[in-house]
Amino acid sequence: MLFNSLPFLLLFLPLAWGGFQLCARIGHHTAVGWLVGVSLLFYGWCNPVYLILLCGSIIFNYAAGLLIQKWVTKPARQEAVLALGVSANLALLCYYKYLFPLLHWADQFGVHIVAPEVSVLLPVGISFFTFTQIGYLIDCKAGITVGSRFLDYALFVTFFPHLVAGPILHHREMMPQFEDKRTLRFNPQNIAIGLTIFFIGLAKKDLIADFFAGPANDGFNNAGRLGLVEAWSSALSYSVQLYYDFSGYSEMAIGLALLFNIRFPANFDSPYKSASIIDFWQRWHMTLSRYLNLYLYNPIALWVARRRAQSGLAVGRQGLKSTSGFISLVAFPTFFTMTLVGIWHGAGYNFIIYGLLHAVYLTINHGWRLLFHKKNAPELTGPALWFSTAWKVILTYLAVLVSLIFFRASSVSQALDLLASMAGCHPQPIAPEYEVYIHVGKRLVGVFLLIWMAPNVLQIFAQWNPSLSKPQATIPAWLQWRPTPLWAVAMALVAVVAFLAVSGQTEFLYFHF
Repeated sequence: MLFNSLPFLLLFLPLAWGGFQLCARIGHHTAVGWLVGVSLLFYGWCNPVYLILLCGSIIFNYAAGLLIQKWVTKPARQEAVLALGVSANLALLCYYKYLFPLLHWADQFGVHIVAPEVSVLLPVGISFFTFTQIGYLIDCKAGITVGSRFLDYALFVTFFPHLVAGPILHHREMMPQFEDKRTLRFNPQNIAIGLTIFFIGLAKKDLIADFFAGPANDGFNNAGRLGLVEAWSSALSYSVQLYYDFSGYSEMAIGLALLFNIRFPANFDSPYKSASIIDFWQRWHMTLSRYLNLYLYNPIALWVARRRAQSGLAVGRQGLKSTSGFISLVAFPTFFTMTLVGIWHGAGYNFIIYGLLHAVYLTINHGWRLLFHKKNAPELTGPALWFSTAWKVILTYLAVLVSLIFFRASSVSQALDLLASMAGCHPQPIAPEYEVYIHVGKRLVGVFLLIWMAPNVLQIFAQWNPSLSKPQATIPAWLQWRPTPLWAVAMALVAVVAFLAVSGQTEFLYFHF
């Protein structure tokens, strides 16, 4: 079921929220059970078969978590259960996301294992609920997670606002909220703020992301036959489509959770305003970045540092001053992590290149900071600060844009064709069927002004704490949301326009990951 569909808006959401309010009057277990039930209904709406997969995954991981917690004084058994649990989760993920693409790839090289047309339908949200539960098992082993009833755990995994496209949640930040008695109370403020944020996200999806989907799709489908204007228009359109699609979904998830008095961590904080690629990954898919840092990058970097220390080699800042130290302490964990980020998004060379590009970007960024960062450098102000920030933001965006072309393309050759067209290698006059790109270009100018100049939702609602995360910057008081008639009328208009634009035909892009 899609957030931007009439069945969700007119049937499911009122039923889920109204039932929750009634069940909350009965008690905690009833309310939690209701939310688990409607979340399973939400997930199984399009394909009930995969409910078996989801429920089996929940039961298996809950049991594994109990064993890990039970054997706290027997680390060998804990590690065995953790290894089994993580391996089983990854095996499930690999089967549905990577096995058949790999078999098809092998078939191209003459290794015939299955018929080329054999495949399976990818369960929606499998990457998200799998990563969520792997994190839970690791936290159980670390002693961070203790206890939890089965219904509460099931709600942690299935809670419908995050189930199919994130954010990736941590058990330790969600369970206290599910167990808090205040969660069961009727809260008009949370309802007002939650609905407002939800409809802002819906407007972003329906009015902006879906508009730019057309020129983006047409451009990529004709990547090798575009002139300079059409090629740039197509690439920029996709970057805007993905930006507002992901931003819209993230805000809709935060708004929906708030209707049930639950606060999610932020997943999106104006990433195209980033002045470096490091900053970009602190703003883009923020919960994925946090997850990778906690469970992948940091353990690898720590392992490398310990190996170097045992060998008598320098670590820390002193170790980074040497080329070998920088490669082992920064470049190696970065390339390992970002390659897996690419693979996580899909099975294909284009996704691996996407991950490798960001590994290169991040490594260069870290090296630049190490070599040229000056602690006592004079602080820029006025026009000097503006120009210094502007060129960094544009450079960062262009680097991201190149990676997104590989991210979106159906193959490496298609991505290279579009990049060649953007470089003017296929010069041709603008054909009549591509006149639409001139109109799209005008729209792009307005949208990028909005992206770079306007505050984001986290900033607008910052004083009301709609999420567990704080925005990176504050905005003037007159731009901050308040429960006033003027804001009510403005947001009502946004809600009406967004609702009228609902088609229910376009999925969110991250549903496929």
